[in-house]
Amino acid sequence: MLLYYLDLAGVAVFAVSGVLAARDRKLDLLGVIVVAAITAIGGGTLRDLLLDRHPIFWVTDAWYLMVIIAAALLTVAYVRIRPPPGTTLLVADTLGLALFALSGAQLAEAAQCPPLIVVLIGTMTGVTGGILRDVITAQVPLILRREIYATAAIVGVAAYLAMHALGMPRAGAFGGGMIIVMVLRLTAIRWSLHLPVFYNP
Repeated sequence: MLLYYLDLAGVAVFAVSGVLAARDRKLDLLGVIVVAAITAIGGGTLRDLLLDRHPIFWVTDAWYLMVIIAAALLTVAYVRIRPPPGTTLLVADTLGLALFALSGAQLAEAAQCPPLIVVLIGTMTGVTGGILRDVITAQVPLILRREIYATAAIVGVAAYLAMHALGMPRAGAFGGGMIIVMVLRLTAIRWSLHLPVFYNP
């Protein structure tokens, strides 16, 4: 049950990031909600397809779409009253990345996937929604920019698996993994940290 509520929280946060990304693209309200929805359900949809989980999580549970619409409308209203600083999108995206990467990893773990696949599915769950959002709004996807992004998800999920294997309760390992993802990502944004760049000398 806790995983379900965390999934809803991840959907809400990514919906907010979708609205923030769409606000400067002169979309109508329906367009904004569509961007929010695709951002929010993109990663989870890919996760369910890879794990052969049918029906897809949002198809039979209307709460997901209701949360998306509510989060989108509230964000639109808030932005019109009090425009947030430019970093708000990055913070919302980071929280969504952490929530979805760890929840995706837990579902892959429950499906008895090997650890490497758990890390892969967790990372893909975390980054896919943001990729779709950025492509739809004609921006360079965050995963392709220089600051650490997918690497934060990989390290966080790997840390979750390690902590759980060492005896930490699953909830504690989940929280620890989330914190690691967020700290790595926000630190990378703050100080423009990135992996070594491959190029011809």
